Amino acid sequence: MWRVDQVVVDGVRLEAGWWQPAEPAAGGAPLVLLHEGLGSVSTWRDFPARLAARTGRGVFAYSRRGHGRSEPRGTGLAMRFMHDEAAVLPRVLDAAGITRAVLVGHSDGGSIALLAAAAIPDRVAALVVEAPHVFVEERSIASIRAIRDRYAGDAQLRARLAAHHRHVDEMFYGWNDVWLGDDFRAWTIGDEIRRVTCPVLALQGLEDEYGTPAHVQAIQRLAAGPVTLSLIQKCGHSPHRDHPEIVLDRVAAFIAQPHG
Repeated sequence: MWRVDQVVVDGVRLEAGWWQPAEPAAGGAPLVLLHEGLGSVSTWRDFPARLAARTGRGVFAYSRRGHGRSEPRGTGLAMRFMHDEAAVLPRVLDAAGITRAVLVGHSDGGSIALLAAAAIPDRVAALVVEAPHVFVEERSIASIRAIRDRYAGDAQLRARLAAHHRHVDEMFYGWNDVWLGDDFRAWTIGDEIRRVTCPVLALQGLEDEYGTPAHVQAIQRLAAGPVTLSLIQKCGHSPHRDHPEIVLDRVAAFIAQPHG
């Protein structure tokens, strides 16, 4: 069952959605999805519904400000935008009526999930992170520069993104400008990861054009809590799209453990 909704956080309307399983499992925190840098509620496609059905848990997703059908930012992103979004997350949970959650983050959303787990450990039961960023790699910069070049000259790419984002140019250039800024080269969340105490499942495609396994390996090395690595063959930047069954199986098994 899917219910379209919105939440209001700090006076700003954010697009949101709830998916409830037909056969709910007893107990367990709901799953909260945190999208990628060019993502939104709708870019998750059918994954939230399948995740709810596979785990028996409610799944909540929202579009960050400037993304999807959420209200526009009106300005560019700050260099510490992922830290800023992690600070907003507790108020999003409050607005959605969620006391404690399993955070499921993809790419930038995975980094935001890690930052939130470090800041509000009492509200995060566990983390699932797909292709998270811990620091800035040249591979990421090269791919982000390439998609900027494509966006400028490929009307079909812009149209595909505009199908998911009401304020598509603000969304795209806000994200792209930050990542390609000279100051962003020094960005890292290594210190914050040292404060992550909850269990973490870290998934990484071995053919990810935006990052190498060094990120999930850094999480395993730095985090204070237990980390399970899952490296996926023949998989790019979006494991839940490239290999949904593998991701659904591994997430379901992970959160079925007592910590979730």
